Parts: sequence; structure tokens; C-alpha cells
Amino acid sequence: MTKTVKDSCAEQVQILTQANINGYNRLFGGQLMEWIDVVAAVVARRHSGRNVTTAVVDTLTFQAPAYPNDTLLICGKMTYVGRTSMEVCVKTYVEHLDSSRTLINTAYVIMVAIDENEHPTEVPRLLLETDEERAEWEAAEKRAALRKQRRKENF
Repeated sequence: MTKTVKDSCAEQVQILTQANINGYNRLFGGQLMEWIDVVAAVVARRHSGRNVTTAVVDTLTFQAPAYPNDTLLICGKMTYVGRTSMEVCVKTYVEHLDSSRTLINTAYVIMVAIDENEHPTEVPRLLLETDEERAEWEAAEKRAALRKQRRKENF
């Protein structure tokens, strides 16, 4: 079985309140990380048709701040699948009142599909339809090779 990238995309929208703000009057990074994890899980569940668990946050890059009353748009899409694991790219934007967007965060999250006994289970293949999706896949293959290398070095 195969699925496309668009089959599993997910978006979440938040309006920042004081509950989401740190002592510097900016979005608390830990709160954003929680929202990113939820979006990544939804993408992975949609792709795999299974429950999933977070295995690795490969990259989490804070590029710009967000402030109280900003609208955040958190967008996730599948970039790579292995046998049981999936890489999800989650990009977070501040959406301005004129509908323009500023990218504030990019994250790559590795999710693993699990069966009823919480063991890793196979996932559908990913059908790439665009040049952008193929480029994302190639970049993800490089990140996967680096993760594998780091695991070897740590053990």
C-alpha cells in the first residue's frame, strides 16, 4: 500500500495567549514543541493508520519569535518513510492580519508506528508526486543516514 504526502498533511491554528508566553513576552518554546509533537503525530497516524510514538526530534530550529495575540499556523507533512518509522516536517508560521506569513520554526520529527502490543509495525510506502516532495525525500535520506551514523557512534 502507498499513500501520498497530501493524504496525511495536518494543520493546527493557535492564537497566542498569556498562558503560552514566557518571561520575555514571547512564545514559550516548550509549548510550541508540544504543539509540533501533536501535529507530527497526527500526520504519522494518518499515514500509517496506526498509533505512533515519537522516537526523535531530529531538528528544531527557532527562526523568529511570536508574541501575545499572534496567530500561529503549524503545518505538518510527511517527508520520508522507512519500514516502521516516518519523518514529518513541521513548519510553524505567524500568520499576520493581512494573511501574509512569517516562518518562525522548522522541525523534523521521527515517529514510529506501533501495533496493539506497542511493537514497531510496518507503514505504507510514500508516493512522491512533485519535484519538491522528491527533494524533501532526498534531504530526509541524508538526515536518516546521519542519525544512523550518530547511533553507531554512541553505542
